[in-house]
Amino acid sequence: MTPEELSDRLMDFGIRTDRVVDALPDTRAGRYVAGQLVRCGNAPGPNYEEGCAAESPADFAHKLGIVLKELRESRYWLRRIVRGKLLPERLMADLVDESDQLCKIVGKSVATSKGRNKDKNRDDHGEHRKDSAT
Repeated sequence: MTPEELSDRLMDFGIRTDRVVDALPDTRAGRYVAGQLVRCGNAPGPNYEEGCAAESPADFAHKLGIVLKELRESRYWLRRIVRGKLLPERLMADLVDESDQLCKIVGKSVATSKGRNKDKNRDDHGEHRKDSAT
């Protein structure tokens, strides 16, 4: 998947969570969940875009970590909507699945980018470089 394709999926994810937020019941619980989901559901896209313009590999890994945290929080609230019967499961299943897929994709990217950062701090024999801060 290209960075542009992932960016588009994250944007679509945010748009879809907006639709869920608008469909939630106007109850105290519905409003609370809506407030949480509108923030975390729309945060991954812009954070990913910032990560793509990162100033260093460590900055990139950090931004991707934020994207993953926001996706995991979104997944929690989507599952909470289903379990709390705020919206029917049949309407939520595809978006919950997309949140799972995005968590896996970004999670692998986080692991890869952190692994690359660790490798940069080692010499050809796997030893920590003396000039390395880690």
